[in-house]
Amino acid sequence: MREVAIVQPKLVRRMTNWYVITGGPSSGKTTTVDILSKRGYKTTIEYARHYLDMQRHNGRTVEEVRSHLHEFQLAVLNLQIEQEKTLLPDELVFLDRAIPDAHAYYHFLQIEEDKELLDALDTVSYKKIFILDCLPLIHDYARTEDEMAQKKIHESLLEVYQLLPFPIVRVPVLPAEERVDFILKNL
Repeated sequence: MREVAIVQPKLVRRMTNWYVITGGPSSGKTTTVDILSKRGYKTTIEYARHYLDMQRHNGRTVEEVRSHLHEFQLAVLNLQIEQEKTLLPDELVFLDRAIPDAHAYYHFLQIEEDKELLDALDTVSYKKIFILDCLPLIHDYARTEDEMAQKKIHESLLEVYQLLPFPIVRVPVLPAEERVDFILKNL
């Protein structure tokens, strides 16, 4: 597997009040974000699952969508970029994954990075990154990775975010509500 490398930013990053919730598959990201939403915080959705759902609605199978790795990853990246463009920088928001996650997946899948990804990485800005430790892997229609892939994706996410200039907080395995409490105490 090749090393993760991030091009050094060419642009000045704007300051935001955005917090990223990330981690490997089946780490509890969406559950955590859902609890934050129920507690009244602004949150975002995970675009990989959303894209798969849109494609299924249009008659494509998950297998068909996933068989076109580059198309799938680029579509998810573009949705994420568009979403982050609409957020107000000073608004407190919890993101269910963020643009740098795409870099980790490109790395894991050994896909060459697109100009869109590299340009987006130049401009991202987050207040803090919360990386959730993985839970036991649960498969569903959208999550098809095995335990080895789960571990490698998680490691790739760690590598990518450690190369960026944002504070990182590792979130241990805890009951879901306690994980949210842990995050809120570490804002």
